[in-house]
Amino acid sequence: MHGVAAVGELFGDPARAAILVALLDGRARTAGELALAGNISAQSASGHLSRLTAGGLLVVRSQGRHRYYELANADVAHALEATGSLAVRRANGAAIGGTTNGNAANGGAARFAGARMGASDIRMARSCYDHLAGVVAVDLTRRLESSGAIRACGEWEYALGKIGESFFAKLGVDVEAVRRGRRTFARRCLDWTERKPHLAGALGAALFARFVELGWVARKGDSRVVRVTHLGEKRIAELGR
Repeated sequence: MHGVAAVGELFGDPARAAILVALLDGRARTAGELALAGNISAQSASGHLSRLTAGGLLVVRSQGRHRYYELANADVAHALEATGSLAVRRANGAAIGGTTNGNAANGGAARFAGARMGASDIRMARSCYDHLAGVVAVDLTRRLESSGAIRACGEWEYALGKIGESFFAKLGVDVEAVRRGRRTFARRCLDWTERKPHLAGALGAALFARFVELGWVARKGDSRVVRVTHLGEKRIAELGR
């Protein structure tokens, strides 16, 4: 339990929470960019980044004179999404039934909740590390389950369903190549705005990459928000029906 408490402490600080959320799109950023994301000084950001790196949540890579920080792995992204889901639930409960204490640990939760309440774009479609999240992803995952393309197995994993092989082959996703990777094949990632699972893992990443390749989705500037194109709206809506 000591390890859980240590990670919780890293997540709980408002500035560190902002830094982690800024990296949820899977792209690496400099200390200066992350200082802006956390609304803190460069000196303060340096301290927070050191703690996050030492705690195994971030990795740092040097390129020339620059150092770039990114999430250590997909597990960190999944933990952040799950934490965000709890934060939104708590924020909604407080709005209905009362208030919560405004201590530092709640600051990170407030950033997640605020994103849901005030930014419909990020709720609709966004990147979660290397896969699709938001309303579009949750709805798609539900249809893939219903159609038999994927099926839940274990506590937080997916396996291919009865039509899974043919379904992904038609989309141009090489399932066998995905299987050969070192990471989890397919997992259920708890969506922090919808509080329902979306498809993650190697299969979720491959599907998202294919959507981008087909021109069905595109990033919106330097943010996690993903724009579903007119073609994508039609094609993604047809999947699993």
